Formats: sequence, structure tokens, C-alpha cells
Amino acid sequence: MITDGLKRTTLDNGLQILTKEVHNAPVISFWIWYRVGSRNERPGLTGLSHWVEHMLFKGTPNYPKGDFDRRVQREGGSFNGMTWLDWTTYYETLPSDRIDLALDIESDRMANSLFDPTEVESERTVIISEREGNENHPAYLLYEQVQALSFLSHPYQHMVIGWKEDLRQITRAHLYGHYHKYYSPDNAIVVAVGDFETARMVGDIAERFGAIPAVGNGLGMIAQEPPARGERRTTLEGLGGATYVNIVHRAPAADHPDFLAMVVLDAVLSGAKGMPPFASASFGRSARLYRALVNTGLAVSAGSSLSATIDPYLFSLSTTVHPEHTAHEVEQAALAELQRLQKERVSQEELGKAIKGARVQFAYGSESVTNQAMWLGFSEIAASSDWLAGFLGGLAQVSAEDVMRVAQTYLIPKNRVVGWYLATGETV
Repeated sequence: MITDGLKRTTLDNGLQILTKEVHNAPVISFWIWYRVGSRNERPGLTGLSHWVEHMLFKGTPNYPKGDFDRRVQREGGSFNGMTWLDWTTYYETLPSDRIDLALDIESDRMANSLFDPTEVESERTVIISEREGNENHPAYLLYEQVQALSFLSHPYQHMVIGWKEDLRQITRAHLYGHYHKYYSPDNAIVVAVGDFETARMVGDIAERFGAIPAVGNGLGMIAQEPPARGERRTTLEGLGGATYVNIVHRAPAADHPDFLAMVVLDAVLSGAKGMPPFASASFGRSARLYRALVNTGLAVSAGSSLSATIDPYLFSLSTTVHPEHTAHEVEQAALAELQRLQKERVSQEELGKAIKGARVQFAYGSESVTNQAMWLGFSEIAASSDWLAGFLGGLAQVSAEDVMRVAQTYLIPKNRVVGWYLATGETV
């Protein structure tokens, strides 16, 4: 089990430390997770968390710009950073006798990142360019509109990258204030997995991070989403040669009792996969959506996805319409598959295949020390280590009745947003 051997320590300044010894190879993966993502942003300042993540690669007085990269690569390591709805994270995976570099880097940039005004402006150009690149893809534009329409008040309505209008007006003061508020030990979780001795690792972490003061601002209040009261729809027209249909429904949060049944439902519809944003590709050629939409010639592609989030988010069904068919035809065929789940119990053979696939995807995705550290930190943000420990066993307990029940509970019209992207036939 992925949580076997997990040790938990909390420093006086509030920093949570999760450690797990794995001595299969002389490698350690070190992650630091901050409880901040687009969930913690407000209208007018969307994209702050993602932009701050970029700025933490721009240097400190001790590590000038580019020095992080060079030094980690010189020691034979890998590194990255990511921002999502509920969190921002950074990691380094290094030979075990070089892991002090990761501790030095992360403790330094927790407290001493520069946010040089010139670099802020340079990164504004980079991020707006990144967003404009996304806008060249009709599927992105459609999902952005559907996501925005899915929430009236909750900040999950915003894409992580933020609205371009906000990116143009955000200042260094906004970015630095966001960093100062959320990048503190009392809002962070350190995870170390690999070839180390726990007491020494905890001592080394305490030595680097223990003197950084807690901020004590708290996470503040997150706007609560009112109950959905009716289906919402949006239609976009634009460049491109393909038509897209996106159907989303409000889905339960990660720690809700219905979540694991939704994972199995997702696997029934489009095949087992990892959890976004870590999901591996899954074509699901033998799954229901592919058979009903692609094999029949109605769609070129069809799939679904589910995210593990702190608050209720979305179960998404995405399709690319075949040129000889219409968005209406594909929508009706997709909804028919959802209604089938509500009316007919999945067979034991199909249920077993979906559960086995979901369990296998999870197991494959947690083999390396890097992925184990990722899952331990991610689960601590989205739910808890107990949730992670019970994930595989919980999947095995999902019944055909559970799948039917969650389909009847969540995949209903008042809980739904439907989006069409109608191509003009012109090239992008």
C-alpha cells in the first residue's frame, strides 16, 4: 500500500512533513505543496497562482535566475512545478546523496523569491502568449466557456491560467502579496520519499525550514456554490474545421462517499485513467462512449474525465463531431449513454473490468518514488492520507447499484451544462 511506512511530523511553525523510506534505489523525491491554486483567487485577479509559480523559477539572492535548473541538472536530477485548482507544487528528484540541494532550493524560495519587476513584465508576455496559444484550440475555448457557466460563485469557474484581461492588469504588488500570503510553512506540506533515514531527513528539513515564520493569514473564506437549478447551455462559433460537444455535470468532491463510484462510472464510459491533471492517455476503445459515438461514425473522438478536488467540481464528457454529423446528433447519443447508466445496471463483467482498470492505472501511476511522493502530497491537499490508503480497497467495493445510484444523482439535467463549438469551416 502506498501509505505503508508513512511518517508524519509537524514543525512549530506549522509545516507538515510526510516521509516514507523506500530503499530500492539511491534516489529521493522531494516535493513541497502549497494550499493555493485558482480556488483561492477572485475575479479581476485570476491567474495569480499560476503566475507566482512561474516567478519562483526566476531566482533568489542565493540562487540567481537559471541557477536552480543548472544545479539540479548537474547533479543528475529532475524538477518541475505545477499549479492546479486547489494547489501549487514543486519537486526535485535527485540521487539520495544530493538531496540537500532540493531542501536548500525550496526553503530559500519559500521565503526569498525576488519578483524582479523586469522579470514580472517578461513573464506577463510569456503567460499571455501561453494563453493565446491555448485559444488557438477550439476545444479549449469551449471548455473554458462551459467551466465558467458551471459555477455562479465558486472560483472553480476560472481556468488556472486566468483571463487575459486580468493578466494584462495584474501588478508586481498583486503577485508579491499573493506569494507572501500563501507561501508560508503553515500553508505548506513537504513530502519526501526514497532512500533516506527518517530522523535525519526530518532533522534536515527542520534545519532549513524551521526558522521561516508562519504567516498565520489562514486560507480565508471560499465562496460556496448554490445548488444547480436548471440546465445551462452555450454555443460558440469560430475558426476551425471541426465541431465539438462538451457536456459537464457537477461532481462530488474527492472526500465524498460517492467519489469512488464516480471513478468507476468514468471508467465504464471511457476507460480507466489516472486522476487529472496527472491522467495518462486512455482511448477506451472498448468503453461505452467510444463504441456508441466513434464506432458508429457519429464522432471522431469521445471521452470523459473526473478530477479529485477539495470542493465539488465537474464530470466532463468531451467529443469531436464527425464532419458528416451534427452537434445535436452527438449530444443526443452521448446523453443516451448517460441515461442508460441510470436505467440499467452495468454487468458484473463490465463492472469488474472498469474496477480492475482503475486499480491498475493507480498502481502503475504510483510505482516510482516521484509518483508516490506526488500522490501523498496531492491526497493530503484534496482529501487525506486515509483517503489515499483506502483508494484501492474502496474501488473494489463499488457495486453496480452504486454506479447506477451516482448516475441518477449527478448526471441529471438540472446539474448539467452543455456546450457546442460550431466551426465556420475556415482554418485556424
